[in-house]
Amino acid sequence: MSAHELRIKRVYDEPAPADGYRVLVDRLWPRGVTKERADLDLWLKDVAPSPDLRKRWHHDKDRFAEFTDAYRLELETNPAVDKLRKIIRENAATTLIFAAHDPEVNHAAVLRDFLERGK
Repeated sequence: MSAHELRIKRVYDEPAPADGYRVLVDRLWPRGVTKERADLDLWLKDVAPSPDLRKRWHHDKDRFAEFTDAYRLELETNPAVDKLRKIIRENAATTLIFAAHDPEVNHAAVLRDFLERGK
């Protein structure tokens, strides 16, 4: 992935040409965002944390390490990861779009790090 940029960005931030291929990686559609405003190339729900994991974690910063470990385990066997890796290989820049409020404590950051380590 060396020549391929992988970024994360909140869906509420303004889309930009530098985003490249924009992939929404949330299981649920973000509140208050139209499809036009989201400006997505793909909505890849299946790469998001399972509903059970998402509900157990509920964006609790104190449980982020526990969530990260559990989500990585899910990603290890998730076929949607292969689809996402193919997209990243095929595009100079790919941006993982998410709706969480915290730009650092969110599943998209875990997913980005997982993908970057799996080069």
